[in-house]
Amino acid sequence: MALETTAVVSAARSVIGASGWLMPKTAARLFGMDVSKDVSAALFLRLGGTRDFALAAAPLCKRVIAVDVSRPMLEALRDRAATNIECVQAGFLSYEHDGELVDFVYTRNALHHLPDFWKGVALRRVAELLVPGGILRLRDLVYSFGPDEAEAGIANWIDAAAVERPEDGWTREELVAHVRDEYSTFTWLLEPLLERAGFEIVSADYGTVGAYAAYVCRRKSSRA
Repeated sequence: MALETTAVVSAARSVIGASGWLMPKTAARLFGMDVSKDVSAALFLRLGGTRDFALAAAPLCKRVIAVDVSRPMLEALRDRAATNIECVQAGFLSYEHDGELVDFVYTRNALHHLPDFWKGVALRRVAELLVPGGILRLRDLVYSFGPDEAEAGIANWIDAAAVERPEDGWTREELVAHVRDEYSTFTWLLEPLLERAGFEIVSADYGTVGAYAAYVCRRKSSRA
């Protein structure tokens, strides 16, 4: 969907990069931007993983800050990085921002590493990085069923998503380990955390299996 973010895309400020291979115009379309009019106004933040998305964002942005807890990931990015990409080894709770506030934040499959208490703290910290009206694009493993549906919901997800070979994706054993060891939460717990952190949820897509969610959120002009 096209986002009404005129204030956000009117001038480029800074970017914090993301993972996932994308061409620059595809990256821009993820945020509802008309690249034929202003390709310099896409600003991204990725806490958790970096590399190809940061590279795709660089031609569109004044500044890209690629944040990851993994030093090898950042070193691999530095070998290919454009001059406007900065690499910072940090995470949701340890990143310290330097410079102007950002217009876009992008995070994928990283927030589930934190328990819900720390998710709330992390989301508030992200909100404080953004200009008023700035956009958070959040994608993660989030359950959209209720507790009474959890057993069947998890089983259906694993049956639908598991692959036989690790090189093709996540195996059944890896998905089971995720449920056991990670901190994926329910949509109806995460969404109030987003709102209390200072975001308006513009759109939410729960996919077809009930275990993934994609949000577009706008930072409110005043703090919650």
